[in-house]
Amino acid sequence: MGFGDLKTPSGLKVLNDFLADKSYIEGYVPSQADIAVFDALSGAPSADLCHALRWYNHIKSYQKEKSSLPGVKKALVQYGPAGMEDATEYKDDDDDDDIDLFGSDDEEESAEAKRLKDERLAAYNEKKSKKPALIAKSSILLDVKPWDDETDMAKLEECVRSVHMDGLLWGSSKLVPVGYGIKKLQIQCVVEDDKVGTDQLEEQITAFDDYVQSMDVAAFNKI
Repeated sequence: MGFGDLKTPSGLKVLNDFLADKSYIEGYVPSQADIAVFDALSGAPSADLCHALRWYNHIKSYQKEKSSLPGVKKALVQYGPAGMEDATEYKDDDDDDDIDLFGSDDEEESAEAKRLKDERLAAYNEKKSKKPALIAKSSILLDVKPWDDETDMAKLEECVRSVHMDGLLWGSSKLVPVGYGIKKLQIQCVVEDDKVGTDQLEEQITAFDDYVQSMDVAAFNKI
């Protein structure tokens, strides 16, 4: 169940595949789930496991405050693709069935029951009348520079695109010569301002230090 033995190549491969479209083991912020899996590793994943390595370097930066991260540690087998099968299912908060509009059917309804029914009906109507809030977004052009002209730029771009965050969407890219046979990766992305910042992008991209020397923001435009 779960990832298996994370000290073996097969376990690390499962972890890498699991993190291909995720930033964290559970949810959208670092938690005790990440610490539990991190502690089960014998060290950093190899560079070819770019998703696992990106996650490892990110969680490593939280080691000093790991005890304060949210959540409660569970058994390792409860994390990962198989461990998720036993997760408790919850109803969507937006399910109309969760709202009892009419309360008791008793003919002699008490004043308290009527008040509660009216409050629930008002809350239901308010919820249905709310319009989605406008989401502020920005278009960002990033310059990602390699160490030298021997850096595998295809692998560098693969590592950059492996960075997944809620509110981040990667776009087009190209290689731009900078001199002495060296090329930098210029890549476009769109972010939701409340969820993704340039500091977060820089932290996760420069974590691939086998390929990336630095990252700069070439252009930043509100959408």
